[in-house]
Amino acid sequence: MRKINIKTIVISGFLIALNVVLSRIITIPGIISFGGFPIIFSGIVFGPVVGGIVGGVGDVVSFIVRPTGAFMPHFILTSALTGVIPGILTKVLKNDLTKPKLWKIFISIFVGQVITSVLMVPYFRQILFGHPFIATMLKAATKQAINIPAYSIIIKILIQSLYNAGTLKKAE
Repeated sequence: MRKINIKTIVISGFLIALNVVLSRIITIPGIISFGGFPIIFSGIVFGPVVGGIVGGVGDVVSFIVRPTGAFMPHFILTSALTGVIPGILTKVLKNDLTKPKLWKIFISIFVGQVITSVLMVPYFRQILFGHPFIATMLKAATKQAINIPAYSIIIKILIQSLYNAGTLKKAE
């Protein structure tokens, strides 16, 4: 298990800030949002604990910065799991981050996003707001059909670049 050091905390702070910007400021609500990207990246690179912290804290800070309705703790859970699940699967699949495999990154993100964005969020929206589950789920699945491959490719390129530059090795 990796230790959470000062450098990891600082990078996590930047990823939380990036999550806030991407999910609340640079977004078209209901259409385009890349707020999950920093959460998934933190889970894959730094592990499930850091991914969960980045997701949970990012969701709370996002709400404080720009509330979009009443505060619902259900969505903190989904945000935290957005980082935890890919982090766990990266470990289970034994994806060596010095030479990451695209398919392992894809599977880690795919499983996490199906559980959180495609199933949990529509379910919570149904029980909290009465939104139709199937319609919300299909809309989320359509968005994830684009996001998952894009996130996978970008994360693989970022990980390789950061390891080649020596930046990521020092962060662990």
